[in-house]
Amino acid sequence: MFAAIEQSVRAAEESGFDSVWVMDHFLQIPGVGAPSEPMFEAYTLLGALAAVTHRVRLGALVTGVTYRNPALVAKQVTALDVISHGRAVLGIGAAWYELEHRLLGFEFPPLAERFDRLAEALVICRSMFTREETDFEGRYYRVERAPNRPRPVQVGGPPILVGGGGERRTLRLVAEHADACNIFGDPATVRRKLEVLDRHCEDLGRDPSTITRTRLGTLVIDETAEGARRRMEAYAEAAGMDPSRLSTIIHGDPEMVVEQAAALFEAGLDGLIFNMPDVGEPELVQAAGSTLSGAFGSAGLDRQPPASFAGDPGAGAGAGGDPGATRSAPAIRRE
Repeated sequence: MFAAIEQSVRAAEESGFDSVWVMDHFLQIPGVGAPSEPMFEAYTLLGALAAVTHRVRLGALVTGVTYRNPALVAKQVTALDVISHGRAVLGIGAAWYELEHRLLGFEFPPLAERFDRLAEALVICRSMFTREETDFEGRYYRVERAPNRPRPVQVGGPPILVGGGGERRTLRLVAEHADACNIFGDPATVRRKLEVLDRHCEDLGRDPSTITRTRLGTLVIDETAEGARRRMEAYAEAAGMDPSRLSTIIHGDPEMVVEQAAALFEAGLDGLIFNMPDVGEPELVQAAGSTLSGAFGSAGLDRQPPASFAGDPGAGAGAGGDPGATRSAPAIRRE
């Protein structure tokens, strides 16, 4: 099972993607597979991928705040940064999969509390990335002189990406704490979400250009438009996908894929992260990476303004964190 993931991830790295992402779930998620399908734990899988890759950034898209104490998350991401020689990214969000929580015994607080926990976790993780010791006393989490050694390889610690497009809480937390956001939607939706993010930045006195803007979506590519259409329809049927969601899938031959990706960049994005239903076919991962990096370039993921998360969801590959039916999440970034 891991051998298949490794093969696809190597294809992603070799073809120009510059980030690889796994889902932070313990069961397969609706719309992708059944709960009974295999699923690796995210950070164990990322550590293994760090040992077999050399260039791509690595992260969970996104770490559910309810699954781990935030100090543990900071330690896990720091360990990943050290093992990968400075390629880790902390992707984090408020968590949503209630069935998973119930079956595995995790508490699933109300939405407002999950966001409050996320806010505290962001403070703790950033502090542990940047300070020798961290003290924090919040409503939900407490750490006392928490050390984080070895220190992260990246100066300032791994970049922090907050996932989700909620306009009141999520994007506000991005403006307050994050180096990058990850949203969903068509170009019009993306444009509106980014305008909301800009307003939050203005309210807080933050330069919005210091936040890298990324989008997660599905990519289906084939040599021909007809081949891609058949693949997309087969995927949607197998996943029980609502037909209305098909319009958000980037699909087609290489020329069509580039055209659709360009429209999303024009909406204001810095990078695209892709879930690939055909991740088990390395030649398609290779085709996607070559097509996108050839059209938009491949950049490193630095945290230097104005691209504080440059390169990741810009020209990278993402691998879904489910093994047997691993859904890859390649990313591409416009230079």
